[in-house]
Amino acid sequence: MGNSNVVDMTKGNVTKLLLQFTIPLLVGNLVQQFYNIVDSIVVGKYVGSKALGAVGAVGNVMFIFFALCMGLSAGVGILVAQYFGADDYEKVKKTIINCVYVVGSAGILMSILSVVFAPTILTWMNTPAENYQYALDYMRITGAATIVVAAYNAISAILRALGDSKTPLIFLAIASVLNIVLDFVFVLGFGMGVEGAALATAISQCVSAVGSILVAVWKNPFFRFERSHFRADKTLIRDIYGLGLPMAGQNVMISLSCVLLQSVVNGYGAVVMAAYTATSRVEQLVHQPFNSLGMAASTFAGQNMGAGLHERVKEGNRKAMKVMVAFSAIMMGVMMVLGEFIVGFFVEEQEIIAMGATGLRITSVMYVALGVIYVMRGTLNGLGDAKYALVNGICEVVGRIVFAAILTSIPFVGFWSVWLTNGFTWILAGAAGYIRFKQGKWKNRSIVDKESMNSNEKISRVEKELRSAC
Repeated sequence: MGNSNVVDMTKGNVTKLLLQFTIPLLVGNLVQQFYNIVDSIVVGKYVGSKALGAVGAVGNVMFIFFALCMGLSAGVGILVAQYFGADDYEKVKKTIINCVYVVGSAGILMSILSVVFAPTILTWMNTPAENYQYALDYMRITGAATIVVAAYNAISAILRALGDSKTPLIFLAIASVLNIVLDFVFVLGFGMGVEGAALATAISQCVSAVGSILVAVWKNPFFRFERSHFRADKTLIRDIYGLGLPMAGQNVMISLSCVLLQSVVNGYGAVVMAAYTATSRVEQLVHQPFNSLGMAASTFAGQNMGAGLHERVKEGNRKAMKVMVAFSAIMMGVMMVLGEFIVGFFVEEQEIIAMGATGLRITSVMYVALGVIYVMRGTLNGLGDAKYALVNGICEVVGRIVFAAILTSIPFVGFWSVWLTNGFTWILAGAAGYIRFKQGKWKNRSIVDKESMNSNEKISRVEKELRSAC
């Protein structure tokens, strides 16, 4: 299409398309994690290690509340990508509108539930008394902002499905600078502690969501609606839930497994909690190249699946795996050499720094398995294989429960079991994704029926959108 905010990935050099799409996503995700890390550094350095441990514990449980919105947004992204690949532009617009109804209501519901049940959840997680109030304050503020997280995930998923990974990046960068400034203003200037860090993040997320939406409405031709587009479409809503709920379930199960592991971490006391939180923050950065590549693979697979180009889907998966292996090798080397230096950004205590650095070295040797998870999950999600999403979630829950139970029972392993459990779980889930893709069942998962569209219909739709873009 004749618009820089829309990219057709059904033709052109595969590796070039993947990298062009991945790099803006990677920059955006790194920027986002950078301001998350600034939160952690400010909290750890100026509020204390107990507050840092509390923020880490809340991060895992809050992802459960974000999971439904993220899953539904991903379902919308799959629909948009496949309809775009099939040149069904009316369905693209109708999907965007129905996304507002579905994801918006989910965001409001999750905001309410996370605030109301925060004390019960933290008690259930065995949060130590010295961390409890910090965790409660942080959870209530971030929980109330779940609707904002829902809005940003939805608009980002739609824009990515249309090949635009740059617009969310721009506003994420703006929000990141704002977040850092507000961190220092609220925490250091006003002495608001973890509440200030949480409020800074919430305000910044709001800026990135609103900014992305406004630019999409202004520049993207698919956000130019007619009255007919605003009708609720039962079929589209059903498809959004059909694709989104399994992925939400996957996200919930992954989050739940992390919460269960966090309860094991909490049982080892405040020192291990702080070390594990620091390494978790570092590995959020490690996840970003894989996450970005997985998103690129998802959009690539979705558009080409809608176009019926199965061999191109396979080629995209192969090229993405090669890029992932290169990322893994680089990041493993960094962790092996600079472990203490990196963890030292978060805390002052030498015992925590040494423990965290060793934890990073343990997990770094299994980064390839983590990368396989993201590439395979992204590809299969883009293909509409909703059943696999649940399989992947189950693998992570089973892995973290079983490996934690076994490893913690071995005397000489002790608290190192929490890092080993993550690594072994990545291997299990990565193998499941690889096997699922190689089975080839995804070839029959297409949501759109491309053959049912005749050539005249396709040409008229293309001409109409080109005129609207001028």
